[in-house]
Formats: sequence, structure tokens, C-alpha cells
Amino acid sequence: MDCLFCKIVAGEIPSHKVYEDDFVYAFLDIYPCSEGHTIVLPKKHFGRFTDMNEEEAAALFSSVNKIARTVESTLGLEGMNIGINNGEIAGQTVPHVHVHIIPRRAGDGEGNMHTIVELHPSTDKLPELAEKISNSFE
Repeated sequence: MDCLFCKIVAGEIPSHKVYEDDFVYAFLDIYPCSEGHTIVLPKKHFGRFTDMNEEEAAALFSSVNKIARTVESTLGLEGMNIGINNGEIAGQTVPHVHVHIIPRRAGDGEGNMHTIVELHPSTDKLPELAEKISNSFE
């Protein structure tokens, strides 16, 4: 198994998990664009979003919706960007389908997905932040 995200799901590489169910695994990005930047991925390996069938895509986005709502309420966000890079040419750097949930706050440069400012906040508090978010699920 050479896939970075498959190794994270298998517990071979540590992560700051915020959520897990039968289909997905979610954790905090270690190179965040903003505090609370979360990665949601299917546990099963799919190289690209378009490799998934409709039921798998629906299961992924059902969990993305649940996780995004929890991140939003837990962190008191006014907005967020949610997106996928599908294929290397589109900026997908890890060949395992994954969804970015990027919290946005007033004064961060604001704007749409095309104008995300890479703030790269400190990662010192990732364990505490992961615990705070994961404890917020109903």
C-alpha cells in the first residue's frame, strides 16, 4: 500500500482524526489553509472522484455535509470553502479522492474558492482542535 491516505486510514501514519464512520475518515490537514482545515476521504481507495459510482459519491457527500456542519458550528464560522481537486492537472496532489473543508473568517482575504489565501496557521494546536471538533458530533 503506497497511498498516503490509505496509510492514514489504516493507522500506519498518525493523523488528527475528527470523524470516522463506515465509509469515510476525516482529519485535520497538517498544512492547513486556515485553522480547522479538514480533509474528508472515503476509506476505500479511489484515485479520482470520477472513479466513484453515484452511491459512493452520495455517501461521501452525506458525510461531508455532516462534518462541515459540525466544523462550522464548533468553530463559529461565517463561511467555508468545500471542494475537490479531481486529477493531477486540477491540482490533486494525493491520488486518493478527498474533499477539503476550509474554514473562512472575516479578514482572511475572503472571496470565492479561486481567491483562497494560504494563511498556513500554526499547527501546534491540532490535537486540541481535533478533539474539540470530534467531541462536537451528535
